[in-house]
Amino acid sequence: MVNLAVNIGGIALKNPVIAASGTFGYGLEFSPFLDLNSLGGIVVKGLSLKPNPGNPPPRIIETAGGMLNAIGLQNIGIEGFIAQKLPLLRNYDVAIIVNIFGTTVEEYISLVQRLSSIEGIAGLEINISCPNIKKGGMSFGKYPKQAGLLIKRIRKATPLPLMVKLTPQASDIVEVARRVEGEGADSISLINTFLGMAIDVETATPLLSTITGGLSGPAIKPIALRMVWEVAQKVSIPVVGIGGIMCADDALEFIIAGAQAVQVGTANLINPAVCLEVIEGIKNYLETKNISDIKELVGSLKLPSYGKKAN
Repeated sequence: MVNLAVNIGGIALKNPVIAASGTFGYGLEFSPFLDLNSLGGIVVKGLSLKPNPGNPPPRIIETAGGMLNAIGLQNIGIEGFIAQKLPLLRNYDVAIIVNIFGTTVEEYISLVQRLSSIEGIAGLEINISCPNIKKGGMSFGKYPKQAGLLIKRIRKATPLPLMVKLTPQASDIVEVARRVEGEGADSISLINTFLGMAIDVETATPLLSTITGGLSGPAIKPIALRMVWEVAQKVSIPVVGIGGIMCADDALEFIIAGAQAVQVGTANLINPAVCLEVIEGIKNYLETKNISDIKELVGSLKLPSYGKKAN
């Protein structure tokens, strides 16, 4: 038997595999396809103070090695989630992490204050990284000072564990990570999507209604992996790796690079049961390598010793 349990900044997980926000709905939509109790955690669809219709279609297209989306954080609003979704989610033995976003600091504060007294929430994922909305989102996460000031205010407003989701468009993602750690973040998740676009050459028009959208999927994995490795070396709080994880080997790469847990996103849209396959694959790997605890694998990357003489 191997121990897959991890604790991500106060969020206890039975295994290190989390369903990522935006690709797993509110979790309940996937219950016909897999046992939600088997997951380490679920990050629900990003929530705002009021219901948000998102962007007009077309807002999702397939690309080489992934997809572009411009959903625009469509959601039922915080009160709709509390009344309609959370009571059902409480029936499952899985950590529920609520992703939130705002267009102003005050909106973030209102959201965390509302959620702080609600039963059944393991922690909050603070989205300062979405590229698909006109105000807020990524603008809070691009610069260390802005990110730090926001997290400082949020930390004072809630006792819940805070996971901060970073954007790859940050001016210096390591410095942003260090700043939010210093202001009270309990863990960091990275990365969110890259800003991209696609064009219909027959009509010479953008394929997305918003012109640009977020690129996710296997195409971004090497860059995400590099960023996770860089950040994990510079912060002392847990890092959660995200970006193009399609199978157990992908997840293992992130863990070896320093991530204590991973989030699986786009792959859920291809294979609704992929998270279970990733969990099983990690377990089999540890058994094969005679590793008794997943924590022994975290940050175990062996760097080459170029220039050293062989003995």
